[in-house]
Amino acid sequence: MKLSVVIPCYNEEKNIPLLIKRFDEVIKRDDIEVIIVNNGSSDNSEKILDDLAPKYAFIKIVKVEINQGYGYGILEGLKHAKGEFIGWSHADMQTDPNDIIKALDIIESQKNKEKIFVKGNRKGRLLCDNFFTFAMGCFETILMGKFLWDINAQPNIFSRELFDNWKNPPFDFALDLFALYQAVNQKYNIIRFNVFFPKRIHGASHWNTSLGAKWKFIKRTMDFSFKLKKELK
Repeated sequence: MKLSVVIPCYNEEKNIPLLIKRFDEVIKRDDIEVIIVNNGSSDNSEKILDDLAPKYAFIKIVKVEINQGYGYGILEGLKHAKGEFIGWSHADMQTDPNDIIKALDIIESQKNKEKIFVKGNRKGRLLCDNFFTFAMGCFETILMGKFLWDINAQPNIFSRELFDNWKNPPFDFALDLFALYQAVNQKYNIIRFNVFFPKRIHGASHWNTSLGAKWKFIKRTMDFSFKLKKELK
């Protein structure tokens, strides 16, 4: 298996059929697996996955009984990954599954493939979201002493070797920060490519719902950042 990509799904019943259909359109090879994690969903996601998954050879389903966070769902999926390269993206269709194929193409075009970390660079976002991303990037760069920006952009694709060296990764959205920092710190070649980031077709963000929710996200991320910085001393 060349690539295993994890897609955590929490109450994405309306997006799952679109997601699978799009993957079926863009996957033109038999060495890619898509690990869809039913991350403790309380809607009809499980039934939809049970109905659709058997029709597609590239899909593997992992079920998490109780949602313990975005990062936890991804980590559970990565435990089942068999690919030489691994990573993740989102299920909300704001990230085109074809971007994952582009990321793999980028890796395969490089000489030192094992030391490559490919990550999206979001375009088409609201000005307020861009400001939030810029501010968080400045904070993380100054605190961690490494250039870190557009931390939550998708997809994230990298070699299994990087994942095998992780210790105590976070279970929430800080996983994106953790992964990018580990890659930068271990001197991986970080390659960014532009990805279009449209509005959701169905559903709503599970965290970006208000200024209060945004602040909670910022606080959790900052708390983890200080913890990570302390552990590195």
